[in-house]
Amino acid sequence: MNVLLLGASGLVGRECLALLLAHPQVQHIHVWLRRALTVEELLGQVLTPDELARVPLSRLHVRVVDFDHLDELAQQSPELFQVDAAVCALGSTIRQAGSQAAFRLVDHVYPLAVARLVKAHGARHFLLVSALGASATSRVFYNRVKGEVELAIASLSFASFTVARPSLLLGRRREFRLGEWLMARLACLVPMPWTPVHVRQVARGLDSALHHAAPGRRILDNQALRSHSAARVTLPPASL
Repeated sequence: MNVLLLGASGLVGRECLALLLAHPQVQHIHVWLRRALTVEELLGQVLTPDELARVPLSRLHVRVVDFDHLDELAQQSPELFQVDAAVCALGSTIRQAGSQAAFRLVDHVYPLAVARLVKAHGARHFLLVSALGASATSRVFYNRVKGEVELAIASLSFASFTVARPSLLLGRRREFRLGEWLMARLACLVPMPWTPVHVRQVARGLDSALHHAAPGRRILDNQALRSHSAARVTLPPASL
């Protein structure tokens, strides 16, 4: 399998990358970034020499991409878009992006542009990290953008389209978020459909869907995602 991963530097994307690296059936993993990162930065951990030796770098292809000029890139290097599946874990917040327009660019424009291009080059499966409450008719801007991009990608008619809709994400972030810290500690009081979910559970849900692609559109709701293990992903021996 030849897989494209977007958003590998984020919480969910980082765990998706670890799972892809650990799966020997994934022959090529194409990671597109907006800025250069080391393997350790991508995996979000400091690796010992033994651990680094186990990273199958021959299967990992990292490229810095200008997402504002994807059409030009497709014309110049169409082979970059010739993948079996694409996993999109791109995501931001309005605060991080700086404005609603910048947020829409990252969470709607870029994912849709990539989806259109990989579909045109033969991809059969697109997997998207969305959010609990995503709806194109929502009065909440964040949820509305998530719902709109879901519908837009669904209209492309991939053979398989998987959407993960997690609640609050638990994991080790680079920046402190008070609201998430409080929610994590009050998780036992939150109704089950909205209970926070660990990023590893989201990644494992996507990974399972990737290797067991169902035809048509599949929604992985928060409860389905929470059914997966939150155990840390370990790389196989170097011989694999």
